[in-house]
Amino acid sequence: MLCILGLLQTASAQNISRPQSTTHPGDTATDPSEVVTQPLAVPPEQKTTSQASSSGLVIGPGDDLEITVYGAPDLSGHTRVSADGNISMPLIGYVRIAGLSSSEAEMAIETQLRQNSVVNNPQVSVYVKEYTRSGISVAGEVAKPGFYSALGSRRLFDVLQAAGGTTDKATNKVLISHRDQKDATTVYISKDPAEMAASNVDLEPGDTVVVPKAGIVYILGEVTRPGGYVLNSTGGITVLQVVAVAGGPTHVASAGKTRLLRRAENGFQEQRIDLKKLLRGKAHDVAVRDEDILFIPSSAIKTALSASALVAVAASTAIYRVPF
Repeated sequence: MLCILGLLQTASAQNISRPQSTTHPGDTATDPSEVVTQPLAVPPEQKTTSQASSSGLVIGPGDDLEITVYGAPDLSGHTRVSADGNISMPLIGYVRIAGLSSSEAEMAIETQLRQNSVVNNPQVSVYVKEYTRSGISVAGEVAKPGFYSALGSRRLFDVLQAAGGTTDKATNKVLISHRDQKDATTVYISKDPAEMAASNVDLEPGDTVVVPKAGIVYILGEVTRPGGYVLNSTGGITVLQVVAVAGGPTHVASAGKTRLLRRAENGFQEQRIDLKKLLRGKAHDVAVRDEDILFIPSSAIKTALSASALVAVAASTAIYRVPF
């Protein structure tokens, strides 16, 4: 009896430890390692919208297009967007594409071809050869002011280089106006490499870049290097500073008879300055302004030049940039 009881207890323990299967009859068990997760499909409309927003360029009136309808050369050709934003194509008439990206314009033309039963399964390519409105305007003190395409990524120095660079009379700052903003952004161009890299900002289609004219002080007559000296935006420049960068007066200069001509509403105002006393520290220094003309006469020449003659000489003199 004891042996029979022991066998019964062993069989019961084996039944309890056996794992229970949750598989119902007719079901197929799946190994977790065999489960494959399919990526979520992105609707075509969403793809088109994301591409258009990333490019930032849309078709506008006056843009130059090259349209290709594959398998239908009679429908392909070169066209320009009209002032009301439409293009005209054979057999389908007018299609409005202003405000659309290239891919959106392709879909609009394909839809018109399909709805008019012109082509059963149309495949259209729209290539914008020239964006006339989605570009960047460059004005002011640059070698070649004008309108430049914004195709691809454009940064400030790229556009300035395309415009031939700044002139000798350009200031060290640039004004950038965005199409949808009233206030312009001022970017200062430094000679320091790190600051220069930071000032190379990104530009957007429709931006306007203006390089203002810098202030210039002219020093003529008996100085080592006469010419016009470009002032940076810091201001506070004096007669002694301008004379110093011009190399100082020559040995035949009549420094005590220096003249300062300043433009006024009714012509030029003239002020006599004793440069000899300024150099010796016996007189207060005099601040200069944009378009001021300093003239240091020669002690050997007794005839004084008129204001109009000095203005004519200043207009043809060399221009120098100084670290003011």
